[in-house]
Amino acid sequence: MAADTVTSDAPDYRDTVFLPQTEFPMRAGLPQREPEWLARWERIGIYDRLRERSAGRAPFILHDGPPYANGHLHIGHALNKTIKDIIVRSHQMMGRDARYVPGWDCHGLPIEWKIEEKYRAEGRDKDAVDVVEFRQECRRFADEWIDIQRAEFKRLGITGKWDDPYLTMDFHAEAVIAAEFMKLVMNGALYQGSKPVMWSPVEKTALAEAEVEYKDHTSHTVWVRFPVTNPSQAVVTLYDNPQDPAMSEVELNLLANHVRDQLASASVVIWTTTPWTIPQNRAVAFSPDIEYAIYNVTEVAEGALARPGERLILATALADTVFASARIEHAERLFLLTATELGSLTLAHPFRAIEGGNGEWDYDVPLLPGDHVTDDAGTGFVHTAPSHGDDDYQLGLRFKLPMTYNVEPDGSYRKDLPLFGGQAIIDADGKDGPANVSVIKQLAYAGALLAKGKIKHSYPHSWRSKAPLIYRNTPQWFAAIDKPLTDGMGAHGDTIRTRALNSIDKLVKWWPQTGRNRIHAMVENRPDWVLSRQRAWGVPLTCFVRRGAKPTDDDFLLRDQRVNDRIIAAFEAEGADVWYRDGFKARMLDGIVNPDDYDQVMDVLDVWFDSGSTHAFVLRDRADGAPDGIADVYLEGTDQHRGWFQSSLLQGCATKGRAPYRNVVTHGFTLDEKGMKMSKSLGNTIVPAKVIEQYGADILRLWVAQADYTADQRIGPEILKGTADSYRRLRNTLRFLLGALDGFGDAEKIDPAQMPELEQWILHRLAQLDHAVRKGYDQFDFQGVFQTLFQFCTVDLSAFYFDIRKDALYCDAPDSPRRRAARTVLDILFHRLVTWLAPILPFTTEDVWLSRFPSYDDSVHLHDFPVTPADWLNEPLAVKWDHVRRARRVVTAALEVRRSDKTIGASLEAAPVVHVEDRDMLAALKSVDFADVCITSDLSLTLDPAPAEAFRMAETPGIGVVFEAADGEKCQRCWKILPDVGTHKHPGVCGRCDEVLS
Repeated sequence: MAADTVTSDAPDYRDTVFLPQTEFPMRAGLPQREPEWLARWERIGIYDRLRERSAGRAPFILHDGPPYANGHLHIGHALNKTIKDIIVRSHQMMGRDARYVPGWDCHGLPIEWKIEEKYRAEGRDKDAVDVVEFRQECRRFADEWIDIQRAEFKRLGITGKWDDPYLTMDFHAEAVIAAEFMKLVMNGALYQGSKPVMWSPVEKTALAEAEVEYKDHTSHTVWVRFPVTNPSQAVVTLYDNPQDPAMSEVELNLLANHVRDQLASASVVIWTTTPWTIPQNRAVAFSPDIEYAIYNVTEVAEGALARPGERLILATALADTVFASARIEHAERLFLLTATELGSLTLAHPFRAIEGGNGEWDYDVPLLPGDHVTDDAGTGFVHTAPSHGDDDYQLGLRFKLPMTYNVEPDGSYRKDLPLFGGQAIIDADGKDGPANVSVIKQLAYAGALLAKGKIKHSYPHSWRSKAPLIYRNTPQWFAAIDKPLTDGMGAHGDTIRTRALNSIDKLVKWWPQTGRNRIHAMVENRPDWVLSRQRAWGVPLTCFVRRGAKPTDDDFLLRDQRVNDRIIAAFEAEGADVWYRDGFKARMLDGIVNPDDYDQVMDVLDVWFDSGSTHAFVLRDRADGAPDGIADVYLEGTDQHRGWFQSSLLQGCATKGRAPYRNVVTHGFTLDEKGMKMSKSLGNTIVPAKVIEQYGADILRLWVAQADYTADQRIGPEILKGTADSYRRLRNTLRFLLGALDGFGDAEKIDPAQMPELEQWILHRLAQLDHAVRKGYDQFDFQGVFQTLFQFCTVDLSAFYFDIRKDALYCDAPDSPRRRAARTVLDILFHRLVTWLAPILPFTTEDVWLSRFPSYDDSVHLHDFPVTPADWLNEPLAVKWDHVRRARRVVTAALEVRRSDKTIGASLEAAPVVHVEDRDMLAALKSVDFADVCITSDLSLTLDPAPAEAFRMAETPGIGVVFEAADGEKCQRCWKILPDVGTHKHPGVCGRCDEVLS
């Protein structure tokens, strides 16, 4: 309705048109304005006011998985916390008391590592510093980062109890973590065992599976001979060996002796990617289900370590691969060997009688059956070092193999180990030490090396130091997950594992469902939980062991609730540091037992036990926790199926008999625009603070809502530009609502029953949307919520309803029923759209709300989603208006052709003839003002067949449109071209506008 189209001799009617009026700006200016809203929310105490207003409502608790307090936020943090915030805000606005207590993980190796780095830079020796002083420095470090991260989270618009978060290093938290641990002492789950665990030589501590990441690593590989030492005692069955059925017993014995003769010069060949474990070998494993044979080497290539005439025992399926690696050009298969025959053999360690070995390896090596042996790779035989692998350890338990203690905490051999003493497997800087090469050289010197090579494969690394790990046998403390517990909480099973599996399947919903499969497989197959760490910064293992007792003795652990209660009280008052102060043991034990009879355990708990225990001191103990100590939702990334989800599950099952959550929601990781993992070295990282500085937090939040967070997310400059464009279109919709509602009051409202059909159709759509939005938020489907609302705003509203009703809003009389109905619907739309979008766009919706309802202390976030009457649903009307909209699309497309070829400049210059073949559709179109719907000055509807030149659309058959120009003059107020223009009191206007002006 541009002013320059008004003819010069007509009055200027611009001031008589009711154009939208609003001070709400087109440009958002989010980076500058969002801090104003944050300050406002702080001033009015919005979170605490919500708690007051929600008294008596059903609580909804999303328990925050604690981020680690040691650095600025990355884009994954922003994704995670925004999803959580949308969940909390939406459930609050759906009528719940949605509490959110943010928290931080404060103990553990990452912080300890930072302090050690600081000490190294200062030339200080950590071990020379008093442990309490060291722990207090760790505490100060965590405190500083908590303040930084809190400000960064709040800048994202995250609502929560920021003035009273939970910290795992708070005294009460430390007391509860210790109390939860002592429940394991009392219910029989805790035991000390010497077994191989993932060990970090760089960090000098055991690691849990959740602290391990797998990366490519190039390892040495060796094929090693283990000579047969007892050929004469071999039990020869002659099964499947060439023989004449008519052979006599004497002849069979001769043949058996011949086999034994071949075994006398034979070696079993193993293959390993960890040559450094060979000095710890105690057995070789084979599979009864694999076919093995003795091979006679007849021809080798130049430089081969194999010798013509030697006998090698291999799996037949792998023999050719071994020959290729060992440069054996020809070998003759002599005899197949059965499991009975193999099991009767004894081998020599490759270093038996080696010069300088001092008899260290002069023992027999048994050949044992093992279920873990396959013929997928290697030789079909597995070198077994029970101290350095789980399969090896299990075989060792079964056959009572001795454990070795050759590897020190720093990843070096014990100093008195012959040949290799003091040599490092992994250096302090995380690089390969000399141990592997040294072992390979000694194997070659001893004549045991058949071949060597290198392989690039996936290998475990510490996710903190990024250094390679080793399996190392050490005394550690474990939670037994298959031992029946004596706690009387067996409703879901008697062991941690059965309780966990029953919780997964019966008590918890998984979003998406694939999360259930992932964690079920992990829990079903996981080993006992390694609880101990050989570090300083954490909650200690608050237990005492009797001097001189063995871990298997019944009285090895002191189990006395009086002692436990003293420890808990001391931690509540003084924190876990008190465990390390002089005289603490005597203080705890005096009057109960003789302190001199017990040793105090000084290891610290796995930090996953800390975070796994948070349900106890947050959900159970806080006034704003969950009434039953069980959260409605836990939400983290997919890596937490083996991290926090699992540690919380196991800890909850151990101490309260079930999982501490009802729903688990999982999100993916953040990638760059090309789908690449983000890394500083590639320069493709997206920093939340930078995005907020350029676009504002609401754009970052909208990126979260637009994406399917259950999969990996892509983000980058182009994606953010697209997100900003979507935001702009939404903002324009909200701005139009504000402008069109200028001056609207209750007196103008009209009852839905008195509204035109178009308005009733909008109400029908709102009733549909109310159901979809609530269901989407309830099921954590924010992408579905956003897409539903965005499509509604851009297609149903901007391109259809607003387009049609602008004429009535701008040009009808203020008291006209049509304009009042439209404005009533716009008011209804405003309240729903602004509140429905508030969980996603908290800053923008607050701005929109206060632009219409300015108030010192009100906020859109203090309001619930409006109740939408069910009787707004009108399916027959919806069917009818579906006909109308489909027909309108054909008319609009026909007019667009005429606009493109310059026949017309605007649709109001047209009066098309619309040919409709279907009588029902024709009736539907005639029952409405179809010219008004199509934004034409006039329009004719006919059942007559459409002429050949009529415009048609293949996707909407049965409708043809013939263009006709509108007849009459242009109204200088509403711009419709009508025959009656110029025949009324006011010059240059149509009858409707003349009436308004009068």
